[in-house]
Amino acid sequence: MFNVFDMKKLAFAALGGLLLSSCSLFKLDNYDAPEETLYGKVTDVKTGDPVLTDQGSEGIRVRLIETSWEGNVTPQDFNCRPDGTFRNTKLFEADYNIRVDGPFVPIVLEDDAGNVVRNASVNTHIKGSTEVNFEVQPFLKVEFVGSPTVSAGKVTANVKVTRATTREELAAAMEATKTWKDAYANVTDIQLFVSRSSSVGYRARDTRWSSELTYTGSAFETELGKSVRIRSNGTIPSGQKVFIRAAARINYDTPVGSGTRRWNYSDIIEVDIP
Repeated sequence: MFNVFDMKKLAFAALGGLLLSSCSLFKLDNYDAPEETLYGKVTDVKTGDPVLTDQGSEGIRVRLIETSWEGNVTPQDFNCRPDGTFRNTKLFEADYNIRVDGPFVPIVLEDDAGNVVRNASVNTHIKGSTEVNFEVQPFLKVEFVGSPTVSAGKVTANVKVTRATTREELAAAMEATKTWKDAYANVTDIQLFVSRSSSVGYRARDTRWSSELTYTGSAFETELGKSVRIRSNGTIPSGQKVFIRAAARINYDTPVGSGTRRWNYSDIIEVDIP
């Protein structure tokens, strides 16, 4: 039978074990904060121009998967800046696989059986400041033609959309997947995003003023390379300064199966509303 003294010894022993266990847990969680940096840019392989994008989730996504960790790893995703550059300053030193997904021919392609038929992702060790760049085949090139005009609180702009990668080049790049259809190359819409924010895009747009032109099937094919007029919606108050940006996309989601059809973007223009 335990006496009071024995009970006290057991209680102190249990308390000591808990304290040691707590200290051990504290040590396991006491890692230095992540401070390694990954940076780079996404450019058109033909021209070297940056692939302009939106900073939201519909823009260019950068995905990192740590390959030096055994077991299931949760991907780390972040988005490019509007100018096609990216930077993440909060990474742990490790080996990573890096890919980008956006309005361009996917750098990782699978066939209809799920086999990888193209893999241009990058494997690298991130330590300190590490640069990784990607050269890709954008779907479209979107440009403003001339300067926008303003009348009665509405902005009118002329937009030219051309193929940065031709239908034939798309078909050749996708041939090994056995899933490509010519209809995927059809241009589905042109957007005019309007915002008070200089980072104007789909996520930073004012829905009162932004507008769109939509197309079915291959209807836009005859408009490729031509100046297309698009006008903002609503009435922008006098004395405002707004930013506009044009965007267009094709009937193809990236990554495949994600349901996200990403726009190719123009430069940003600042507009004063008299």
